[in-house]
Amino acid sequence: MIKTVLVTGGTSGFGKAAAKLLKKQGNQVIVVSRNQKKINETMDQLHVDGFSADISKKAEWDRLFAYVQEKYGRLDLLVNCAGAAITVAPLFDQTEQQIDQSVQTNLMGVIWGCDTFGPMMAQQRSGTIINVASVCATHAWPGFSVYAAAKAGVRSFSKSLYVELREKGVRVTCLIPGGGDTNFGIAAGTGPDNDALLKANDVGQAILDIWNLPEHVVVEETTVWGIDQQVEPL
Repeated sequence: MIKTVLVTGGTSGFGKAAAKLLKKQGNQVIVVSRNQKKINETMDQLHVDGFSADISKKAEWDRLFAYVQEKYGRLDLLVNCAGAAITVAPLFDQTEQQIDQSVQTNLMGVIWGCDTFGPMMAQQRSGTIINVASVCATHAWPGFSVYAAAKAGVRSFSKSLYVELREKGVRVTCLIPGGGDTNFGIAAGTGPDNDALLKANDVGQAILDIWNLPEHVVVEETTVWGIDQQVEPL
């Protein structure tokens, strides 16, 4: 049976890499992004389905659910990969809007996605949710306080959600990637990450590997580093 997969943030970075590998495996993949132009490009490149939505808003998830329910009737894998480097700066240099946007996108987008599709998976008594956090959830760097708080929330939320859904046959994993070769640095104003050894495809492969484990096996959480990244935890 062809599996139905939904990847938020699926038009760039880790999400797009995951969507490409999942499609290559033979799954029906739906990529989600706010940018319709990028959705169209990704649909043409990867031969996947696409849906434009702002994942920070519950009403947008409701629209997405209606679309998936009508067209596919089920969802087997939800990859919450969408995130945003709203700003990297000391807390007191961030505006109220930047702080709110960071929390809404990086944390609430994950919560709303699970709240929307979790009941469908529970009813199916099968399904996998992979929530992508960040090493900022477990380590400390200057300027990342709000972003780190949101990603730490993703980690804790994923653990609790797994406890809630385990008896219903649904797996929940938190994937924690290190700094990778994506547009994160550019968006955050810290410069390009082109020299990072951890590539988007590496994280995409980690997502695929978690998904391909036997259904009775769950990865609670896993951290994926590029061997070049120096870590000096607080």
